[in-house]
Amino acid sequence: MFVTGGATGIGADIVRAFAAQGAKVAFVDILDAEGQALANETGALFIDCDVTNIDKLKRSIATAGEKLGPIGVLVNNAANDDRHAIDEVDEDYWDRSQAINLKPQFFAAQAVRAQMRGLGGGSIINFSSIAWRGGADNMAAYATAKAGIVGLTRALGRGFGKDNIRVNAIEPGAVITERQKRLWFKDQDSIDRVVAAQALRRVLLGDEIARTVLFLASDDSAMITKQSITVDAGLR
Repeated sequence: MFVTGGATGIGADIVRAFAAQGAKVAFVDILDAEGQALANETGALFIDCDVTNIDKLKRSIATAGEKLGPIGVLVNNAANDDRHAIDEVDEDYWDRSQAINLKPQFFAAQAVRAQMRGLGGGSIINFSSIAWRGGADNMAAYATAKAGIVGLTRALGRGFGKDNIRVNAIEPGAVITERQKRLWFKDQDSIDRVVAAQALRRVLLGDEIARTVLFLASDDSAMITKQSITVDAGLR
């Protein structure tokens, strides 16, 4: 299986979850030290790759297939949820946001299709977010990309169905990763406030998202495609 943005946060939890199941895992990231450390921890194959470089992303998918065997599961996790004021967004910022948050998901799916077809099928899990549903005006470019991923998921689910390739999306809520704590949830009070707004009053962590990915990758979800599953503890 192949994970984008797998060195830290939710992506790393996904890598760990699949490695614990005995899966052959490859992941890409731009964080070399963190990626190497996770590879050493899990035995996964780490490839240094910026997913906005589509040619390199395609080569990384090909390399993973050559080294580990055909890819049966693709997890399009890589993203950047930087906050921004609407009036401060210029054309370059907008394009950069789509280049990291939307564009790679399409081209990774396109690139992996032949490998999955050779296996007789596969599962693609795209990462969206609840941000677009609530009207996140402090991250409009990101929210737009995440809404687009739901549309992309439905289109690819239809287009890849003839190859027995399932395509689904996950919309996480306020997952409290180390990055989120460093940038947005800097103290316990801010975490407590988001937990209080959820229906389930527990901190949402990346391993909860990873378990949903495991389900969508497994035969237990063999007849589920074109869907987007929210995992937000009832926040939205």
